[in-house]
Amino acid sequence: MPSADVAPQLDVDQVLADPGVRIVVCCGSGGVGKTTTAAALALRAAEQHGRRTVVLTIDPARRLAQSLGLTELDNTPRQVKGIDVEASGGELHAMMLDMKRTFDDVVLQHTDPAKAAEIFANPFYQAMSSTFAGTQEYMAMEKLGQLHARGEWDLIVVDTPPSRSALDFLDAPARLSRFLDGRMLRMMLAPARSGGRSMFSLVTASFGMFSKAVQKVLGAQLLTDLSGFVAALDSMFGGFRQRAEQTYRILQARETAFLLVAAPEPDAVREAAYFAGRLREERMPLAGLVLNRVHRPTVPALDAATSRAAADRLAELGGHEGAAEVLRAHSALARQAAREQQVAARFTEAFPQVPTVSVTAQPADVHDVDGLRTIGAAISRS
Repeated sequence: MPSADVAPQLDVDQVLADPGVRIVVCCGSGGVGKTTTAAALALRAAEQHGRRTVVLTIDPARRLAQSLGLTELDNTPRQVKGIDVEASGGELHAMMLDMKRTFDDVVLQHTDPAKAAEIFANPFYQAMSSTFAGTQEYMAMEKLGQLHARGEWDLIVVDTPPSRSALDFLDAPARLSRFLDGRMLRMMLAPARSGGRSMFSLVTASFGMFSKAVQKVLGAQLLTDLSGFVAALDSMFGGFRQRAEQTYRILQARETAFLLVAAPEPDAVREAAYFAGRLREERMPLAGLVLNRVHRPTVPALDAATSRAAADRLAELGGHEGAAEVLRAHSALARQAAREQQVAARFTEAFPQVPTVSVTAQPADVHDVDGLRTIGAAISRS
């Protein structure tokens, strides 16, 4: 079976240094080092290529803030101090998505204060802006659009949400549009636009038997809250949809580069392959695959079987326990490396033209800027 080395080599430095690339989106399943990769790339873009860079993370564990030496991250970009940008002239800023605050900011920006207060007080809005499925992914898109529109950054690096599926980030605008265009929502909006009686009374009159069925399932209070939410947000729906579509077009443009991040594990590689297929279908620019936590034996020419046989022979002879243990450890590592190559080959066989780069597994987790710098160098090493 072919190895991952068959694929063309990914030149990450070429991507980071290209002034035409303004957005790098790191995507993949959870637990593959996506946040660390995004931070390492952003740091390298600032230090090595002199770019004014901001990295947006959706990592609730706050690992990024710790590794960058910041006490906290919030919804506003914070400059990272103490990095080596004297020669390059670059800057690094970091932020962590606060989906409720982002949603609140959108409401404040696109409504008057009285209407905003009405929306904020609505129980359905309070639930949706904090916990509604898909809100985090959509607000990540919203925040990306905001950062892009400000024009302050040479490069925006996005660490996509740790969703059930990495595809949720791409699907968020379409899901929002389906929600806004849904039949039930349109039925609620029709009486809201007609004026007159209370929203709930109009909904009840318009729905007839359907309304009674909905009340039975959802409850009268929840339906009232939802109706009020729809009425309050009516004037904003077009703006939501328009911005989502605009950001989606940005993701399709030449200025964006998607980097898939995976570990040499079946589920992670399968997810990366599925995502690569979607990017191809949506005509979005896939720059390459970063394969993290790859194991490499110190002596590649010595295969697992030969190493194990030599260890067994030394054990029979006696007096060579140390050497035998080293050979056994090498044999186990060689077997693991061979398995990882077979797993990685599933991606390269399906997408032979997608450039890849493999990053050797680190002895410890990354906790500081030096660690991020090491990862960035490993990703960029050709």
